Amino acid sequence: MSVKPARSWLFVPADSEKKIAKAVQGDADAIIFDLEDSVAPARKQDARDILGNLPQRDGGPQWWLRINPIDCDHHRRDLKLLARHDLTGIVLPKAESGQDITHIQHSIGDIPIHAIVTETPASLFGLLSYRDAASPLTAMSWGAEDLSAALGASSKLGPDGELAFTYKLARSLCLAGAVAAGAQPVDGVFTDIRDLEGLAAEAKAAAAEGFTGKLAIHPAQVAVINDAFTPSESEIAHAKAVVDAFKADPNAGVLDVGGKMVDRPHLVQAMNLLERRR
Repeated sequence: MSVKPARSWLFVPADSEKKIAKAVQGDADAIIFDLEDSVAPARKQDARDILGNLPQRDGGPQWWLRINPIDCDHHRRDLKLLARHDLTGIVLPKAESGQDITHIQHSIGDIPIHAIVTETPASLFGLLSYRDAASPLTAMSWGAEDLSAALGASSKLGPDGELAFTYKLARSLCLAGAVAAGAQPVDGVFTDIRDLEGLAAEAKAAAAEGFTGKLAIHPAQVAVINDAFTPSESEIAHAKAVVDAFKADPNAGVLDVGGKMVDRPHLVQAMNLLERRR
């Protein structure tokens, strides 16, 4: 399904009217009204009531709804909020395979789905199963917090402070699985909301790897993420030069562009970057 890729995906607890009001006036490309982890069980109905009474969306960021997992008691009640026709789509947590997307599709029809795909041990073995041309899947992101809890880990970090191998693997599988499925690959959260320099470094590295957006957990992270996933003027100029060079010599396999040799994979990268800019 055609949904404009978002650079910044901001989680907002759905039981906080104050945080929702701030988010909808902010600069995030997409807001995720969260009914899952950030809302206590006793507050979930209050959260649904708040979302049900929101004024209709009039422009601004995309509105997404993170529902509770398929096997949760709150799941069906969350789906009733889809009567709101101003929701862009749903975020499905703890997705384990493409069968979960099919289940949602059969339950509610074709609404765009952003699946969080690495939150359970079983999910790591199903990343290729999302490849279905008829699927409403439009984005995939990964999560380390639930996965580390499910695995019984004491930390998701190694001795060097970087992600341990298991979580680097989950992240890479998400990226490859999303691209294979034709969905937007979205990097996971950066949990230290005060370390904006660290966030910028992680987001820029994610963009270089092929991710085209990132989850955010605080409004202060939005501008940093938007900047990291917006191609710079120099990157745009180089990409245009590569595309123009191959247009001028369409039968060439390798060309000299700005003193550097570029080939067909570089052309694909340039075209993808220009598409992201649009």
